Amino acid sequence: MENKEHQFSSTDLPSAPGRLPRLEPILEASYLTVQNARQYRAIMRLFFREYEKMHFQLYKEDVLELLRQQEDFSDYAMQQLQQDLDALTGWKNLIPLQDPRKVYTIADYKNKQFRYTMSDFAVEIERLTVRLEDMFLESGNLSTNLFLRLAESLDKARELEKGSSKEIHEWWSNLQEDFKRLNRNYQDYLREFYSGRAEKLLKSVEFIIHKDHFISYLREFVQELQFHSNRIAGILVERAQWIEMVLLDKVVASEMEIPHAITERVGWEEQIRDQIRGKWDSLKCWFLAEEKESESSKVLTITNDIIRSIIQNAALIVQLQNWGVSRKEDYRTMLKLFMSCENMEDAHRLSAHVFGIQRIQHFHVWDERKTDSISQSVYEEEPSKVLLKPHTRAYRERRDRSGVPDKSLEKLTLRMQYLKQIEEGRTRMLRYIKDGKLDVSQIEEVIPESVRITLLQWISVASLHSEGRGRTEYGLEFVLKKKKGTCILKCEDGDLRMPAYVLEFQDE
Repeated sequence: MENKEHQFSSTDLPSAPGRLPRLEPILEASYLTVQNARQYRAIMRLFFREYEKMHFQLYKEDVLELLRQQEDFSDYAMQQLQQDLDALTGWKNLIPLQDPRKVYTIADYKNKQFRYTMSDFAVEIERLTVRLEDMFLESGNLSTNLFLRLAESLDKARELEKGSSKEIHEWWSNLQEDFKRLNRNYQDYLREFYSGRAEKLLKSVEFIIHKDHFISYLREFVQELQFHSNRIAGILVERAQWIEMVLLDKVVASEMEIPHAITERVGWEEQIRDQIRGKWDSLKCWFLAEEKESESSKVLTITNDIIRSIIQNAALIVQLQNWGVSRKEDYRTMLKLFMSCENMEDAHRLSAHVFGIQRIQHFHVWDERKTDSISQSVYEEEPSKVLLKPHTRAYRERRDRSGVPDKSLEKLTLRMQYLKQIEEGRTRMLRYIKDGKLDVSQIEEVIPESVRITLLQWISVASLHSEGRGRTEYGLEFVLKKKKGTCILKCEDGDLRMPAYVLEFQDE
């Protein structure tokens, strides 16, 4: 028996999960790369379009008529078509079916009138080529609905402890499908910003019109991602161990119950278990940071970088547009017009013409008013002088060269005032210590803001210590204890509800 080299085709059975794929050449894909690929692809695309219209079988006469409707194949001959159909049949893209109803003579029988139909592999290959052609027409999105679906699915896991195999398999399939769509959508969308075409668009003047819409869309996604990722991470921390110990075994069992057309099942369960465990670990790593940064954190970083890049590009474009434009003469002309106004009414009219409808803004200044009347207009008061400084990095204030004045007396006065404030604060704080203890719940009087800040600082320092110990700025060591319940600390700026802490001092 003659030995023939085996070629991988649609008649081969699929390999089991976890095994090495078949690496033989795929005959059905040959028509995409051969020398006459243009006419082969035209024929296969014609068959695919008719397949979608439920016309599964075509005669060569029908194929020739449809091909000649295209401009590039108007002079296409039947003999050439027959050769192309034979080649596609040899590659197992087309399956010929002999039609006995059209046989009237022996010559017709010898000519073998065939109807052609596409093989399963050919349908999938053509479907793939259509998707490849439309890839740039389809774009990803940053929808947050998938986060909600993932959170609901993980929340529902506890209810499946006594569920049937069908329910568990459906839950697992939906969870993985949502996770796959989430990955694909954000990758497709963010990938567009790193392409050469997008980089050129971001630096164009036309992009300024859409800048705000992009920024608001991305910022909304960042806010939703922060909220939902933290929620899903909390669910995973709470239930991941139970899902891994109990539910994943049931998922494996549900997969094993599905019949597959294979001849051997050696190591089948272990392969499925590894596959399911790998998918679950990928989902966990997306939201939880264990040994390295989680994928959700990386998405946040990338999105923030894109927002920063959009803002920088927009600012650069506006700066380039205004580059070299001097408004000095315009301002000078406007000032001359204002100076030539005979009265305040004319100045108001000119202001309305130049600036349009103004939004009133109130500025608080430290200058003293000559009157306390609230009904007096600002135009009736004396003008205030404000020194304006240039907003440039190279600007330096002019300094007068003079001797260094002696300010030792002022320094001594400030030092005495500071020491006095420290001593008053120390006396005030030590007043609340009774019998070597400062019980926050026993403070009944209204305390000033400085006492509250100092007390909270002491509690904060002791809380960070492993043994609850701390030291005040006055050198006193204490141990922080916590009583049951809470207390209300009355302060000048409001009441503060806090735990009932007790500070036990070792040495007053």
